[in-house]
Amino acid sequence: MLNVTDFDLSQKLVSEYMIPSDKVAHVQLNNPLDHALLVLTKTGYNAVPVLDFKSRFKGLISKSTIIEEMIGLDEINVGLLEGKIVESVMDDEVKTLQLDDTLEKALHLLIDYNFICVVDRSNMMEGILTRRQLLKQIRNQFYRQKTT
Repeated sequence: MLNVTDFDLSQKLVSEYMIPSDKVAHVQLNNPLDHALLVLTKTGYNAVPVLDFKSRFKGLISKSTIIEEMIGLDEINVGLLEGKIVESVMDDEVKTLQLDDTLEKALHLLIDYNFICVVDRSNMMEGILTRRQLLKQIRNQFYRQKTT
């Protein structure tokens, strides 16, 4: 049985387990939608953070949002992306975490999302915390307990 008493989620901070922003794929507000689709396709991600020119977090853009913009009356038409930018279709109502939030708070959010963006008090992008990263930490704790 998994016993996580030594891995108290209410005492561990998001900042200790997040992936730093310099290792996170992102796009900018004014990028064309076809560029955002290229980034998403090349990285294999379903969504990436959207930043302004000062690296402040502004929202998320997803493949499904972009594909929705390409759907015409009877076909998918990439030409429908022409002239559209990320800012016009991104999701700007996104939950975020702060550096000093606990993993317990993050766990509640990661139930519904694959990753959560971590920002500072000025909304500067600091990194992301992924569901995978959190589960790896819990798994590692389980294996450490098994060997003791």
